[in-house]
Amino acid sequence: MIDTWDELIHKCNSCTSCDLAKTRTNVVVGVGNKNAEVLFIGEGPGENEDLRGEPFVGRGGQLLDKMLAAVDLDRNKNIYIANMVKCRPPKNRDPLPQEQEQCLGWLRNQVQLIRPKIIVCLGRVSATRLIKKDMKITKEHGIFFEKNGVLLMATLHPAALLRNPNNKPDAFQDFLKLRDKIKEICDHTYD
Repeated sequence: MIDTWDELIHKCNSCTSCDLAKTRTNVVVGVGNKNAEVLFIGEGPGENEDLRGEPFVGRGGQLLDKMLAAVDLDRNKNIYIANMVKCRPPKNRDPLPQEQEQCLGWLRNQVQLIRPKIIVCLGRVSATRLIKKDMKITKEHGIFFEKNGVLLMATLHPAALLRNPNNKPDAFQDFLKLRDKIKEICDHTYD
């Protein structure tokens, strides 16, 4: 395990473990409060994220920020946002299992450094990898699962909500459940 954020970021930035490294512009390690009690995990950077080096900065990120703000969360204040893979998959495709496997160590290290009480999986890719392999995101979103003393919940990916706006109310209900759970178990997320 890498003990400091500076070293983790440095090592991530120099990683060439999979083919995604060949086509990236930037490594997207994550953004937010490194002492957050809530960690959001998406699937991988898209084009805008690759260009800026920050997760969820495109249209999906704008929607995510609005939903976060509605429940008093903020990427720069009281949460941390990361992805399953740190480099953009070509044409924004889902990261392949072997690509996820190559990056899983980085994500595990982030989790160890942050020590969140709650992890929110944004979309199917992170939910099936981190919560359970047969996760049905459209049926099991908003449900909390406990693993190793950490609560995990999946919600619909912001990009999927842009494609299917009818699902926004369901996703917003997930954020309300998250807010209630944070108030129940977290110490200073709302400070």
